[in-house]
Amino acid sequence: MLELQRKVGAFNDARDWSKDAEIKDLLLNMSEEIGEFWNIIKWVPPEVGRRLIEENRAEAENFIGDMLYLVLKIAHICGIDSEKALIDVLDEYEQRFPVARVRGGHGNPLAGGVDLKADVRKNK
Repeated sequence: MLELQRKVGAFNDARDWSKDAEIKDLLLNMSEEIGEFWNIIKWVPPEVGRRLIEENRAEAENFIGDMLYLVLKIAHICGIDSEKALIDVLDEYEQRFPVARVRGGHGNPLAGGVDLKADVRKNK
């Protein structure tokens, strides 16, 4: 992942796109990309959404690529090790969402799910 971050960084640096990049604009760009992808599946049941994604696979893959590019560009500009950040988050999620308590459920405690975020953060 870090190698891809470096590649994205080099791509942007070669074009002088890193030095003046505004994080807020990149986040807005991510929001726009999400909206484009959402247009494929909005207002349909999950099984129809999955079929529509499969039927529009090239567009779905392009969305994933755009989002990864933007995340890695933000990491490059901010000097954040994206691989370490992801590993750290996954480690935290292992504690917040224990398999024995969330399997087949979800992580929204307001809707009956399990998220031990407060406990995990308190113990750090």
